[in-house]
Amino acid sequence: MSSGSPEEKKRLPEHHHRHRDVQGGWLRPAVFGVMDGLVSNFALIAGVAGGQVEPKIILLAGLAGLASGAFSMGVGEYVSVASQSELAEAEIEVERLELERNPVAEKAELAALYEERGLSPELAAEVSEALHRNPEEALEVHTREELGVVPGDLPSPLLAALASFAAFSVGALLPVLPYLLGAVSLWPAAVVAAFGLFGAGMLVSKVTARSWWFSGLRQLFFGAAAATLTYGIGALIGVSGL
Repeated sequence: MSSGSPEEKKRLPEHHHRHRDVQGGWLRPAVFGVMDGLVSNFALIAGVAGGQVEPKIILLAGLAGLASGAFSMGVGEYVSVASQSELAEAEIEVERLELERNPVAEKAELAALYEERGLSPELAAEVSEALHRNPEEALEVHTREELGVVPGDLPSPLLAALASFAAFSVGALLPVLPYLLGAVSLWPAAVVAAFGLFGAGMLVSKVTARSWWFSGLRQLFFGAAAATLTYGIGALIGVSGL
């Protein structure tokens, strides 16, 4: 059967499709930062509440957990991103020196890389030669292909630290809010945390292939399991009087 004349094929609309962001963009670290703060601080509050202490002690523990956790997350993220950026910058400088000292070898290296990806030797050499006419473009191509980074586009340690600090704080604040508003039992905090956990799980579904209800229930289950465990530990310690 004929698939159509050349004129008919030209009239066919172009087919385009889109992919979701497999890296998650900004949503992924933000959601997981909130979730980390929510799970860890709710579990802490539940553990203290399990010891049958006064509400003001639970509130103090929750605020301390928020502050310490947020600072820990922020500092950890800063050190991690700064170390990664410093290593990347050092390797970029190594590549820059290689391009200056051994341009012929670097051209051959890039051409070989393109050959491995299916280009003919002649075309690969031509593409490599064209890219190396601009030193900055050549540096960008080499670092992207060999290191997976782009000069001048490295993540900011300060921005990463502030984002991590803020995201954790938001999550950690949720189970504390009922106590700040005068709650005297764990149940209001548990309800707020449950809604927060399910909502965070729903947002996670935006960067996964899972349905919103599955992601929400999964996160709710794990958060409840952590809180139940710590509540049990607090109750045992409270009963034993340790």
